[in-house]
Amino acid sequence: MPARQEVSAWRPRVPGVTEVFHARFTEYAYPMHVHDAWTLLIVDDGTVRYDLDRHEHGTPHDTVSLLPPHVPHNGSPATPDGFRKRVVYLDGSRLGDDLIGRAVDRPDLRDPALRRRVGQLHSALARPGDELEAESRLTLVGERLRDHLRRTAAPAHRPDRVLARSLRELLDARVVDGVSLEESARLLHAHPAHLVRAFSGAYGIAPHQYLMSRRVGRARRLLLDGLAPGEVASVTGFCDQAHLTRHFKKLVGVPPGRYRRSSR
Repeated sequence: MPARQEVSAWRPRVPGVTEVFHARFTEYAYPMHVHDAWTLLIVDDGTVRYDLDRHEHGTPHDTVSLLPPHVPHNGSPATPDGFRKRVVYLDGSRLGDDLIGRAVDRPDLRDPALRRRVGQLHSALARPGDELEAESRLTLVGERLRDHLRRTAAPAHRPDRVLARSLRELLDARVVDGVSLEESARLLHAHPAHLVRAFSGAYGIAPHQYLMSRRVGRARRLLLDGLAPGEVASVTGFCDQAHLTRHFKKLVGVPPGRYRRSSR
């Protein structure tokens, strides 16, 4: 069976929603990457297998998966027929950073009522003019998500977390301009090798992979705003359009031009 890829992406006029992304993949596998938004995921056909914080997870049909920002994860089909998924990316106004650790411990929520509500949210988000309904449904979904997460025990302290967080903050501040490992080590008063080990150990992803994920995340938003891939490459830290295309396709599954054309 030939590989099949279908994508649709748009940004609705609903506060707190940074992007809606629908996709059908048969063979594509996401490498380790991060988002700067919360990833609210449901799978309609097939199953996605993914690793989050070095623990393996899956997505049965009655499951809602909530992947927190800044935490590396990957994703691949668990069956030969692939999967069809719907994703809403949410900013920090809907779910706070204080819930990130709890979402890492319990990203897959077996809650049929929540699963049904997320499906209804997607239906409303797909209809221009129904933004009030979508916002109302999102409010109820957010409330139920917070209830789930607050019932989960807070995670224990992890070694080297302070140094890893400092490097993450530095990378976040220099997404476009970039920062070398040597300069990072000098600014954070750490040996370069120790810095890489601390970051990779804390987040399960190398610093350069994290930075590229952040750049691709910015590129997605600008493409949805209507900018051409060449323009996007120049303002998101990529050397040129080919550089953007290589990493964008690797992390999103389709080239930036096709992603932009899929926008509603």
